[in-house]
Amino acid sequence: MCEPKTAATNGQPTPTLERTPHDIFVGAGLALAGGVFWGVNATVSKLLMNDYHADPLWIACVRELLAGVIFLVCAGIFTPDKFINSLKDYRSYPRLLLCAFFCVLMVQVSYLKAIDWTNSGTATVLQTLNLLVVLVFVCIMGKRLPGKRESIGVILAFVGTVLIATGGDLSQLSLPLPGLLWGLTDAVCTSLLAILPIALMAKWGNFMANGVMFIVSGLMLLPLVRPWTTAPALDWFGIGLMAFTVVFGTFGAYWLFLGGTQRCGAMRATMLGTSEPVTATITGVLFAGAVFTPTDLVGFAMIIIMVFLVR
Repeated sequence: MCEPKTAATNGQPTPTLERTPHDIFVGAGLALAGGVFWGVNATVSKLLMNDYHADPLWIACVRELLAGVIFLVCAGIFTPDKFINSLKDYRSYPRLLLCAFFCVLMVQVSYLKAIDWTNSGTATVLQTLNLLVVLVFVCIMGKRLPGKRESIGVILAFVGTVLIATGGDLSQLSLPLPGLLWGLTDAVCTSLLAILPIALMAKWGNFMANGVMFIVSGLMLLPLVRPWTTAPALDWFGIGLMAFTVVFGTFGAYWLFLGGTQRCGAMRATMLGTSEPVTATITGVLFAGAVFTPTDLVGFAMIIIMVFLVR
């Protein structure tokens, strides 16, 4: 269930991950699927906000808490030893709080704030700068220069995202200073998502690490949002949309993406995560009445080429 292998060090099992070609292939598939789920989730969240007037922070708070519960239930069922041992791992609590704040809470809040100050296209483009942050981190940690495939892949992913987010019209980019700062914050926090939780996941497992992160982040939002007083009026279809965003758009997306990151590495996973705007655009056309533009198709092609470059 997306758990790492272990190797012995000084007689003690130390979580590690052997990145064999098979692991990289499986990890790339998981990360790509996680990005696809995020893309569908963007359209579902938009429907909840437009058709049911759901507050974005209400959606974030509720889905974090419910997804966190699902993660913890899965941890108790599939990895009971790690469930118990993680509660005694006090030394990991500071990293846990950092992950909950930056990798869950701030990823969502900074993106919403960036949209509020700019627009969705600008926020998406700024978020995609996380590719550069992760590339710099990976190269520094590996004491090397960027590889040719990495460099071309980052360029294709970024330009493809710009084309999809703006329709090729760069005048749609809106960059007031607060919007720029929130967008850059989102890029940094999104890059941390592919870096910070990996050590926790190696020790606690995918389910437990994500579960505690989401519960803690949801509890941080609870006094601000007070979801019991701001709940929208949902019919059965609205409840179904909310169930989708919890089970697939949050639980499924994070489980797949971070499980993939463990296997194929932060750089590959972050590039493959750019499948999100592609899927969001496609589902927007299918379910929200949007239309494809020629620049969308060019952007799709660039990101698809990038996927084949990642190995």
